[in-house]
Amino acid sequence: MDSAFDNKTPGDVIREKLNERGWTQADLADVIGKPLPAVNEVIQGRRSITPDMASALAIALGIDAVEWIRMDAAQRLSGIKPDSGLIERKSRIRQLAPIREMQRRGWLKDTADLTELEKELKTFFEVDSLELPLQFPIAMRKGEALCPLNRRQLAWCFRAKQLAKTIPIGKYEEKNMRPLKRELRFLAAYPAEARHVPALMRDNGIRFVVVEHLSGSKVDGAAFWFDEQSPAIAVSLRLDRIDNFWFTLMHECAHIEHYDAISVDTEMGHEEREQPLMKETIEKLADENAATTLVPLEELNSFIRRIGPIYAKPNIIQFAHRIKMHPGIIVGQLQHRGEIKFGHHNDMQPKIRAHVISTALTDGWGMEMAPGSI
Repeated sequence: MDSAFDNKTPGDVIREKLNERGWTQADLADVIGKPLPAVNEVIQGRRSITPDMASALAIALGIDAVEWIRMDAAQRLSGIKPDSGLIERKSRIRQLAPIREMQRRGWLKDTADLTELEKELKTFFEVDSLELPLQFPIAMRKGEALCPLNRRQLAWCFRAKQLAKTIPIGKYEEKNMRPLKRELRFLAAYPAEARHVPALMRDNGIRFVVVEHLSGSKVDGAAFWFDEQSPAIAVSLRLDRIDNFWFTLMHECAHIEHYDAISVDTEMGHEEREQPLMKETIEKLADENAATTLVPLEELNSFIRRIGPIYAKPNIIQFAHRIKMHPGIIVGQLQHRGEIKFGHHNDMQPKIRAHVISTALTDGWGMEMAPGSI
Protein backbone atom coordinates (compact mmCIF):
# COMPACT_ATOMS: atom_id res chain seq x y z
CA MET A 1 0.00 0.00 0.00
CA ASP A 2 1.37 3.43 -0.93
CA SER A 3 1.97 5.78 1.98
CA ALA A 4 2.18 9.58 2.22
CA PHE A 5 5.25 9.00 4.32
CA ASP A 6 7.22 6.83 1.88
CA ASN A 7 10.95 7.62 1.98
CA LYS A 8 10.53 9.53 5.25
CA THR A 9 11.96 8.47 8.58
CA PRO A 10 9.98 8.65 11.81
CA GLY A 11 12.29 11.50 12.84
CA ASP A 12 11.43 13.48 9.70
CA VAL A 13 7.71 13.12 10.30
CA ILE A 14 7.94 13.95 14.02
CA ARG A 15 9.87 17.13 13.24
CA GLU A 16 7.22 18.15 10.68
CA LYS A 17 4.40 17.56 13.15
CA LEU A 18 6.20 19.41 15.92
CA ASN A 19 6.71 22.41 13.59
CA GLU A 20 3.01 22.37 12.62
CA ARG A 21 2.03 22.48 16.28
CA GLY A 22 4.80 24.74 17.49
CA TRP A 23 5.89 22.10 19.96
CA THR A 24 9.31 21.27 21.24
CA GLN A 25 10.58 17.76 21.79
CA ALA A 26 10.02 18.35 25.50
CA ASP A 27 6.37 19.17 24.78
CA LEU A 28 5.94 15.91 22.88
CA ALA A 29 7.66 13.95 25.63
CA ASP A 30 5.28 15.44 28.18
CA VAL A 31 2.20 14.77 26.03
CA ILE A 32 2.97 11.10 25.42
CA GLY A 33 4.42 10.50 28.89
CA LYS A 34 7.87 9.37 27.71
CA PRO A 35 11.32 10.52 28.81
CA LEU A 36 12.77 13.32 26.69
CA PRO A 37 15.97 11.32 25.90
CA ALA A 38 13.80 8.48 24.52
CA VAL A 39 11.90 10.88 22.25
CA ASN A 40 15.15 12.46 21.07
CA GLU A 41 16.70 9.08 20.29
CA VAL A 42 13.65 8.12 18.21
CA ILE A 43 13.93 11.38 16.26
CA GLN A 44 17.65 10.79 15.73
CA GLY A 45 17.01 7.22 14.55
CA ARG A 46 18.98 5.68 17.37
CA ARG A 47 16.01 3.98 19.05
CA SER A 48 13.38 1.73 17.51
CA ILE A 49 9.72 2.62 17.90
CA THR A 50 8.02 0.13 20.18
CA PRO A 51 4.30 -0.70 19.83
CA ASP A 52 3.71 1.30 23.01
CA MET A 53 5.52 4.35 21.59
CA ALA A 54 3.74 3.97 18.24
CA SER A 55 0.33 3.94 19.94
CA ALA A 56 1.20 7.11 21.91
CA LEU A 57 2.49 8.93 18.81
CA ALA A 58 -0.66 7.94 16.93
CA ILE A 59 -2.86 9.64 19.54
CA ALA A 60 -0.64 12.72 19.89
CA LEU A 61 0.23 13.36 16.22
CA GLY A 62 -2.71 11.80 14.37
CA ILE A 63 -0.85 9.13 12.37
CA ASP A 64 -1.84 5.48 12.67
CA ALA A 65 0.35 3.35 14.95
CA VAL A 66 0.93 0.81 12.16
CA GLU A 67 2.35 3.60 9.99
CA TRP A 68 4.87 4.52 12.69
CA ILE A 69 5.97 0.88 12.91
CA ARG A 70 6.21 0.66 9.11
CA MET A 71 8.32 3.82 8.84
CA ASP A 72 10.60 2.65 11.62
CA ALA A 73 11.05 -0.79 10.01
CA ALA A 74 11.82 0.81 6.63
CA GLN A 75 14.45 2.99 8.28
CA ARG A 76 16.08 -0.01 9.99
CA LEU A 77 16.05 -2.07 6.81
CA SER A 78 17.60 0.71 4.75
CA GLY A 79 20.68 0.52 6.92
CA ILE A 80 21.11 -3.23 6.45
CA LYS A 81 23.05 -4.47 3.44
CA PRO A 82 23.11 -8.29 3.60
CA ASP A 83 25.24 -10.31 1.23
CA SER A 84 22.35 -11.43 -0.98
CA GLY A 85 24.56 -13.72 -3.06
CA LEU A 86 25.80 -15.56 0.01
CA ILE A 87 22.32 -15.91 1.46
CA GLU A 88 20.94 -17.20 -1.85
CA ARG A 89 23.70 -19.82 -2.07
CA LYS A 90 23.05 -20.99 1.49
CA SER A 91 19.30 -21.07 0.90
CA ARG A 92 19.69 -23.07 -2.31
CA ILE A 93 21.83 -25.84 -0.85
CA ARG A 94 19.50 -26.27 2.11
CA GLN A 95 16.59 -26.64 -0.25
CA LEU A 96 18.54 -29.36 -2.06
CA ALA A 97 19.48 -31.49 0.92
CA PRO A 98 19.21 -31.89 4.73
CA ILE A 99 22.76 -30.60 5.24
CA ARG A 100 23.08 -30.91 9.01
CA GLU A 101 21.78 -34.45 9.20
CA MET A 102 23.97 -35.53 6.28
CA GLN A 103 26.98 -34.06 8.08
CA ARG A 104 26.04 -35.83 11.31
CA ARG A 105 25.77 -39.09 9.39
CA GLY A 106 29.18 -38.56 7.79
CA TRP A 107 27.79 -38.25 4.26
CA LEU A 108 29.28 -34.77 3.96
CA LYS A 109 32.31 -33.25 5.62
CA ASP A 110 31.42 -31.17 8.65
CA THR A 111 32.58 -27.87 7.20
CA ALA A 112 31.33 -24.31 7.57
CA ASP A 113 33.10 -23.24 4.37
CA LEU A 114 30.34 -22.68 1.81
CA THR A 115 32.51 -23.31 -1.25
CA GLU A 116 33.78 -26.57 0.20
CA LEU A 117 30.24 -27.60 1.13
CA GLU A 118 29.02 -26.92 -2.40
CA LYS A 119 31.88 -29.03 -3.75
CA GLU A 120 30.91 -31.82 -1.33
CA LEU A 121 27.31 -31.71 -2.53
CA LYS A 122 28.32 -31.84 -6.20
CA THR A 123 30.40 -34.91 -5.49
CA PHE A 124 27.66 -36.55 -3.42
CA PHE A 125 24.95 -35.95 -6.03
CA GLU A 126 27.28 -36.57 -8.98
CA VAL A 127 26.53 -33.24 -10.69
CA ASP A 128 28.56 -30.35 -12.07
CA SER A 129 26.07 -27.68 -10.99
CA LEU A 130 23.73 -27.24 -8.05
CA GLU A 131 21.51 -24.93 -10.10
CA LEU A 132 19.75 -27.80 -11.84
CA PRO A 133 16.88 -29.76 -10.26
CA LEU A 134 18.53 -32.81 -8.78
CA GLN A 135 17.25 -36.20 -9.88
CA PHE A 136 18.20 -39.76 -9.17
CA PRO A 137 19.70 -41.21 -12.36
CA ILE A 138 17.72 -43.90 -14.14
CA ALA A 139 19.83 -46.45 -15.99
CA MET A 140 16.96 -48.42 -17.51
CA ARG A 141 15.03 -48.58 -20.75
CA LYS A 142 11.64 -48.97 -19.13
CA GLY A 143 9.68 -46.01 -17.84
CA GLU A 144 10.65 -43.26 -15.47
CA ALA A 145 10.73 -42.69 -11.74
CA LEU A 146 7.33 -43.38 -10.21
CA CYS A 147 7.12 -40.18 -8.24
CA PRO A 148 9.23 -37.11 -7.41
CA LEU A 149 11.48 -37.51 -4.42
CA ASN A 150 11.80 -34.99 -1.63
CA ARG A 151 15.27 -33.85 -0.57
CA ARG A 152 15.59 -36.42 2.24
CA GLN A 153 14.50 -39.33 0.07
CA LEU A 154 16.81 -38.19 -2.73
CA ALA A 155 19.81 -37.98 -0.38
CA TRP A 156 18.99 -41.43 1.00
CA CYS A 157 18.89 -42.90 -2.51
CA PHE A 158 22.24 -41.40 -3.47
CA ARG A 159 23.83 -42.73 -0.29
CA ALA A 160 22.43 -46.17 -1.04
CA LYS A 161 23.88 -45.93 -4.55
CA GLN A 162 27.30 -44.95 -3.15
CA LEU A 163 27.38 -48.02 -0.95
CA ALA A 164 25.96 -50.39 -3.53
CA LYS A 165 28.49 -49.54 -6.23
CA THR A 166 31.34 -50.70 -3.97
CA ILE A 167 30.02 -54.27 -3.91
CA PRO A 168 31.81 -56.54 -6.40
CA ILE A 169 29.20 -58.52 -8.21
CA GLY A 170 28.53 -60.75 -11.20
CA LYS A 171 26.02 -60.37 -13.99
CA TYR A 172 22.32 -60.41 -13.14
CA GLU A 173 20.30 -62.94 -15.10
CA GLU A 174 16.53 -62.73 -15.21
CA LYS A 175 16.16 -66.52 -15.20
CA ASN A 176 17.62 -66.66 -11.68
CA MET A 177 14.98 -64.45 -10.06
CA ARG A 178 12.35 -67.12 -9.45
CA PRO A 179 14.80 -69.57 -7.81
CA LEU A 180 16.15 -66.64 -5.78
CA LYS A 181 12.68 -65.74 -4.51
CA ARG A 182 12.09 -69.35 -3.48
CA GLU A 183 15.31 -69.34 -1.47
CA LEU A 184 14.41 -65.99 0.11
CA ARG A 185 10.99 -67.33 1.08
CA PHE A 186 12.64 -70.26 2.82
CA LEU A 187 14.82 -67.83 4.84
CA ALA A 188 11.78 -65.72 5.79
CA ALA A 189 10.49 -68.48 8.02
CA TYR A 190 13.33 -67.99 10.52
CA PRO A 191 14.35 -64.53 11.84
CA ALA A 192 18.07 -65.28 12.19
CA GLU A 193 18.27 -66.56 8.60
CA ALA A 194 17.92 -62.97 7.36
CA ARG A 195 21.69 -62.72 7.84
CA HIS A 196 22.08 -64.79 4.66
CA VAL A 197 20.20 -62.31 2.48
CA PRO A 198 23.18 -60.10 1.44
CA ALA A 199 25.27 -63.05 0.23
CA LEU A 200 22.32 -64.69 -1.53
CA MET A 201 21.49 -61.47 -3.35
CA ARG A 202 25.12 -60.95 -4.31
CA ASP A 203 25.38 -64.50 -5.64
CA ASN A 204 22.47 -63.70 -7.94
CA GLY A 205 23.86 -60.45 -9.30
CA ILE A 206 21.88 -58.04 -7.11
CA ARG A 207 23.63 -55.56 -4.86
CA PHE A 208 22.01 -55.26 -1.43
CA VAL A 209 22.64 -52.49 1.11
CA VAL A 210 21.05 -51.14 4.26
CA VAL A 211 20.88 -47.38 4.86
CA GLU A 212 19.16 -46.03 7.95
CA HIS A 213 16.46 -43.59 6.87
CA LEU A 214 16.82 -39.85 7.32
CA SER A 215 14.41 -38.33 9.83
CA GLY A 216 11.01 -37.66 8.31
CA SER A 217 11.74 -39.44 5.01
CA LYS A 218 9.77 -42.61 5.81
CA VAL A 219 11.68 -44.54 3.15
CA ASP A 220 11.42 -48.31 3.47
CA GLY A 221 13.16 -49.53 0.35
CA ALA A 222 14.28 -48.82 -3.19
CA ALA A 223 15.16 -50.76 -6.32
CA PHE A 224 17.39 -49.17 -8.95
CA TRP A 225 19.85 -50.04 -11.70
CA PHE A 226 23.46 -49.11 -12.49
CA ASP A 227 22.91 -50.46 -15.99
CA GLU A 228 20.57 -53.00 -17.53
CA GLN A 229 22.51 -55.90 -16.06
CA SER A 230 23.29 -54.43 -12.64
CA PRO A 231 20.32 -54.02 -10.27
CA ALA A 232 20.49 -52.95 -6.65
CA ILE A 233 18.15 -53.03 -3.69
CA ALA A 234 18.40 -50.82 -0.63
CA VAL A 235 16.32 -51.08 2.54
CA SER A 236 16.13 -48.80 5.54
CA LEU A 237 14.83 -51.22 8.20
CA ARG A 238 12.92 -48.19 9.45
CA LEU A 239 10.37 -50.47 11.09
CA ASP A 240 12.25 -53.23 12.89
CA ARG A 241 9.76 -56.04 12.30
CA ILE A 242 10.05 -59.31 10.45
CA ASP A 243 6.95 -58.71 8.34
CA ASN A 244 8.03 -55.26 7.19
CA PHE A 245 11.54 -56.39 6.22
CA TRP A 246 10.42 -59.36 4.16
CA PHE A 247 7.52 -57.57 2.50
CA THR A 248 9.83 -54.67 1.56
CA LEU A 249 12.53 -57.00 0.23
CA MET A 250 10.09 -59.07 -1.84
CA HIS A 251 8.42 -55.89 -3.11
CA GLU A 252 11.76 -54.57 -4.38
CA CYS A 253 12.61 -57.96 -5.88
CA ALA A 254 9.37 -57.73 -7.85
CA HIS A 255 10.50 -54.38 -9.26
CA ILE A 256 13.79 -55.93 -10.33
CA GLU A 257 12.02 -58.95 -11.82
CA HIS A 258 9.79 -56.68 -13.93
CA TYR A 259 12.67 -54.36 -14.91
CA ASP A 260 10.97 -51.33 -13.39
CA ALA A 261 13.19 -48.27 -13.79
CA ILE A 262 13.30 -47.10 -10.20
CA SER A 263 11.06 -47.56 -7.23
CA VAL A 264 11.44 -45.65 -4.00
CA ASP A 265 8.89 -47.03 -1.58
CA THR A 266 7.78 -45.01 1.42
CA GLU A 267 5.48 -45.58 4.36
CA MET A 268 5.18 -49.30 3.74
CA GLY A 269 4.50 -49.82 7.44
CA HIS A 270 0.83 -50.15 6.64
CA GLU A 271 -0.52 -48.78 9.89
CA GLU A 272 1.23 -45.46 9.25
CA ARG A 273 0.02 -44.65 5.78
CA GLU A 274 -3.25 -43.36 4.51
CA GLN A 275 -4.49 -45.87 1.98
CA PRO A 276 -4.56 -44.12 -1.41
CA LEU A 277 -7.68 -44.38 -3.53
CA MET A 278 -5.58 -45.74 -6.36
CA LYS A 279 -1.98 -46.90 -6.33
CA GLU A 280 0.17 -46.93 -9.41
CA THR A 281 -0.37 -50.19 -11.28
CA ILE A 282 3.33 -50.96 -11.03
CA GLU A 283 3.19 -50.65 -7.24
CA LYS A 284 0.05 -52.73 -6.96
CA LEU A 285 1.73 -55.51 -8.92
CA ALA A 286 4.81 -55.36 -6.67
CA ASP A 287 2.61 -55.43 -3.56
CA GLU A 288 0.67 -58.43 -4.80
CA ASN A 289 3.81 -60.24 -5.89
CA ALA A 290 5.48 -59.67 -2.52
CA ALA A 291 2.45 -60.76 -0.51
CA THR A 292 1.73 -63.93 -2.50
CA THR A 293 5.38 -64.95 -2.68
CA LEU A 294 5.47 -65.01 1.12
CA VAL A 295 1.95 -66.33 1.74
CA PRO A 296 0.14 -67.92 -1.23
CA LEU A 297 -3.09 -66.03 -1.78
CA GLU A 298 -5.32 -69.11 -1.99
CA GLU A 299 -3.86 -70.41 1.28
CA LEU A 300 -4.44 -67.13 3.08
CA ASN A 301 -7.98 -66.79 1.74
CA SER A 302 -8.79 -70.33 2.87
CA PHE A 303 -7.38 -69.63 6.34
CA ILE A 304 -9.45 -66.45 6.64
CA ARG A 305 -12.65 -68.25 5.63
CA ARG A 306 -12.05 -71.03 8.12
CA ILE A 307 -10.77 -69.04 11.12
CA GLY A 308 -11.94 -65.45 10.82
CA PRO A 309 -12.95 -63.19 12.37
CA ILE A 310 -11.28 -64.51 15.52
CA TYR A 311 -7.59 -65.20 15.02
CA ALA A 312 -6.13 -66.93 18.06
CA LYS A 313 -2.36 -67.26 18.28
CA PRO A 314 -2.40 -71.09 18.18
CA ASN A 315 -4.36 -70.99 14.92
CA ILE A 316 -1.95 -68.52 13.36
CA ILE A 317 1.05 -70.56 14.46
CA GLN A 318 -0.46 -73.78 13.15
CA PHE A 319 -1.20 -72.17 9.77
CA ALA A 320 2.31 -70.65 9.61
CA HIS A 321 3.91 -74.02 10.29
CA ARG A 322 1.79 -75.69 7.63
CA ILE A 323 2.86 -73.28 4.88
CA LYS A 324 6.41 -73.01 6.29
CA MET A 325 6.33 -69.29 7.04
CA HIS A 326 7.00 -67.24 10.17
CA PRO A 327 3.80 -66.40 12.12
CA GLY A 328 4.79 -62.73 12.27
CA ILE A 329 4.49 -62.48 8.50
CA ILE A 330 1.01 -64.01 8.68
CA VAL A 331 0.09 -61.41 11.30
CA GLY A 332 1.39 -58.60 9.07
CA GLN A 333 -0.78 -59.70 6.16
CA LEU A 334 -3.86 -60.10 8.35
CA GLN A 335 -3.28 -56.59 9.67
CA HIS A 336 -2.86 -55.18 6.18
CA ARG A 337 -6.07 -56.83 4.99
CA GLY A 338 -7.99 -55.45 7.96
CA GLU A 339 -8.70 -58.86 9.44
CA ILE A 340 -7.07 -57.83 12.72
CA LYS A 341 -6.25 -54.40 14.07
CA PHE A 342 -2.78 -52.94 13.68
CA GLY A 343 -0.92 -53.59 16.89
CA HIS A 344 -2.80 -56.81 17.57
CA HIS A 345 -0.47 -59.82 17.93
CA ASN A 346 2.57 -57.60 17.44
CA ASP A 347 4.37 -59.75 19.99
CA MET A 348 4.49 -62.37 17.24
CA GLN A 349 6.57 -60.06 15.01
CA PRO A 350 10.20 -60.29 16.20
CA LYS A 351 12.84 -57.67 15.49
CA ILE A 352 15.12 -58.49 12.61
CA ARG A 353 17.44 -55.53 12.08
CA ALA A 354 20.36 -56.94 14.07
CA HIS A 355 20.37 -60.13 11.97
CA VAL A 356 20.38 -58.23 8.67
CA ILE A 357 23.05 -55.62 9.47
CA SER A 358 25.36 -58.26 10.93
CA THR A 359 26.27 -59.23 7.35
CA ALA A 360 24.96 -56.43 5.10
CA LEU A 361 26.92 -53.38 3.96
CA THR A 362 25.26 -50.91 6.31
CA ASP A 363 25.18 -47.18 6.92
CA GLY A 364 23.43 -46.28 10.16
CA TRP A 365 22.98 -47.17 13.81
CA GLY A 366 26.57 -46.19 14.61
CA MET A 367 27.97 -47.92 11.53
CA GLU A 368 28.47 -44.74 9.48
CA MET A 369 31.37 -44.41 7.07
CA ALA A 370 33.54 -41.31 6.73
CA PRO A 371 33.30 -39.24 3.53
CA GLY A 372 35.67 -40.54 0.91
CA SER A 373 35.96 -43.98 2.52
CA ILE A 374 33.72 -45.56 -0.10
